[in-house]
Amino acid sequence: MAAQQAAREVILKRFLGISRNGISARYCHSGMKTEINKLLIANRGEIACRVIRTARKLGIKTVAVYSDADKNSLHTTMADESYNIGPAASQLSYLNKQKIIDVAKLSQAQAIHPGYGFLSENAEFADLCEKENIIFVGPPSSAITDMGIKSTSKYIMSAAGVPIIGGYHGEDQSDTRLKEEAGKIGYPVMLKAVRGGGGKGMRIVPTVSDFDEALASARREALKSFDDDVMLVEKFVENPRHVEVQVFGDKHGNYVYLFERDCSVQRRHQKIIEEAPAPDLPEEVRREIGEAAVRAAKAVNYVGAGTVEFIMDTNHKFYFMEMNTRLQVEHPVTEMVTSTDLVEWQLQVASGAKLPLNQDAIKLRGHSFEARIYAEDPTNNFLPGAGPLWHLEPPVADANTRIETGVREGDEVSTFYDPMIAKLVVWSHDRQSALDKLRQHLEDYHIVGVKTNINFLSTLASHKEFQAGEVHTEFIPLHNDSLFPTSKKLSPQVLCQAALALILNEQQEAVKLASIDTDPFSPFGCGNGVRINEYLRRQIHLNDGDDQVKINVTYKANGSYDMEIDDESFEVFGKLKVTGRVSIMEHTINGQRQAVKVALYNNAVHVFAQAGGIEIGLPTPEYLEDSSSGSMGDRAPMQGDITHVYVQPGAAVEKGDPLLAMESMKMEYIIKAPRKGIIKDILVAKGDNIQKNAALVAYQKDEK
Repeated sequence: MAAQQAAREVILKRFLGISRNGISARYCHSGMKTEINKLLIANRGEIACRVIRTARKLGIKTVAVYSDADKNSLHTTMADESYNIGPAASQLSYLNKQKIIDVAKLSQAQAIHPGYGFLSENAEFADLCEKENIIFVGPPSSAITDMGIKSTSKYIMSAAGVPIIGGYHGEDQSDTRLKEEAGKIGYPVMLKAVRGGGGKGMRIVPTVSDFDEALASARREALKSFDDDVMLVEKFVENPRHVEVQVFGDKHGNYVYLFERDCSVQRRHQKIIEEAPAPDLPEEVRREIGEAAVRAAKAVNYVGAGTVEFIMDTNHKFYFMEMNTRLQVEHPVTEMVTSTDLVEWQLQVASGAKLPLNQDAIKLRGHSFEARIYAEDPTNNFLPGAGPLWHLEPPVADANTRIETGVREGDEVSTFYDPMIAKLVVWSHDRQSALDKLRQHLEDYHIVGVKTNINFLSTLASHKEFQAGEVHTEFIPLHNDSLFPTSKKLSPQVLCQAALALILNEQQEAVKLASIDTDPFSPFGCGNGVRINEYLRRQIHLNDGDDQVKINVTYKANGSYDMEIDDESFEVFGKLKVTGRVSIMEHTINGQRQAVKVALYNNAVHVFAQAGGIEIGLPTPEYLEDSSSGSMGDRAPMQGDITHVYVQPGAAVEKGDPLLAMESMKMEYIIKAPRKGIIKDILVAKGDNIQKNAALVAYQKDEK
């Protein structure tokens, strides 16, 4: 056994540069031998946990950094060491270059992995690492600079023979010049922050009348996210596909591509579901786009993991969009179809080793999907949310199913950072079976505490056009009616389940009270509704959307219940088995047996069945209703910071006019007037941090 282990380590050292104590490269770019046995992850959440898992597998010690808001986060407990780097605001913590360098030196970490976002594409940070003799697990700063400024990257790509799309990338950044160039290009156009990424600082401008507001909003968002509001204007290709290629380069001049991903289905210009390989892509196009991506990487002497993004028209013609000089959020789908660990490759390359595989050795295998689970409300324009993960039950992970997350049950989704809860990644032998597995696991994903996009993702994955692979960036708007069908009334079965859950929960609470009562024979300790010579009858009220449903319930002597809904009667029986914060409710409705999971939280009953989760609200008692809400003002849809005020007291507004702009979850949102009226007062100011449902403006009383 010892001999086998020794032989294994010899092979690892010789071919992969891995030792039990970390990754040892024979020679780095400078010719000096280097070794990584302690790694600092300059990030948070699921990507920090992802990097820690691979580092642990390789025997590398890890160092986590965290803000005040993240002091109890999962990544801090997974790492071998963790250090506080400041307040919750990312500018004072995760974007503070010097603090992170100081922690690296204090902890004696030889390398820093930036993850994605934050400092991952910051050339100044890469230079600072080099100055301090710390390995930056990423490309050289020159590549970050060349590809990070979109106008510069377009020129470089054109010279390298990579197809590009035309537009204005000039130095004159006046609003007038940008608007003039947009007119020359022809609407619709796309505004992009030159240092942008992740959909931030990006706006589609349909007509000239939309230009001024879109430009102002894009500039503010870009300045907040990248400290740079320089923009470029490009022709917007309608209904394109978003196809990106994973590339890798090492310090020895070797380059490969690990095939493509299709990330076309997006909301707010941000991806929510990705797959690899791209569906219905001819093999010739697959090879051409891969080779174009490698030319892009070579043009900037790229080292490490990078993603070259293209837009593709209906004829499979592709055009360079941008290069992300970091590991992408969606990298797991590439790992699943190529049987690789891209973080392991990053660490090997950063330490000076050659790429583990050449192009011919990289094989495409099966199909993989990734669905991003967000705290957001798809029915309210995907408005991001925040709050506690009161109950969190993901599907069971296995060799072909990954749950990439940085949170646990009881954690909070913070307003300070991206609202992604997890990434659900699946693999199977072909696209259809992978899609079937994705849908099943989405139905098995149970979350209580915040609104999520899980049901929407399930609907999306079941859409006939998505199943056929007919994907493009306008998929959600084009299929809006079928993805967001008119709300159907809750079925009588679901209403009976919710009512039964309330009744059985009341009985359990009564039993608990009886156990501490001094009179064990008190009738008040019995919740079964037994009466002498008659049955208990009561009415339970439930919310079905904007409507209220009345359920007449009769308690029977045998422990069952007669429930009447709209003159239709149901015989119901059941019992609860508590399994933590949720309970398993075994029940029969008119003789049909079923088991569902139920939870009571925040004035609602949550029912999880085979078709997914349903939230049934409970009416608020009249004496608790806030009489000040409603027509007198508009309220904040989420917690965030006010970034701009468009109106003043006395202003006349029409429905849809912009009132304010606010930033939450690193994105800016325009709050628009829900109706015509006269503004009486502005209740907030620029820079205010406001809570969800806070009053923003007040209308004059005589305007309805």
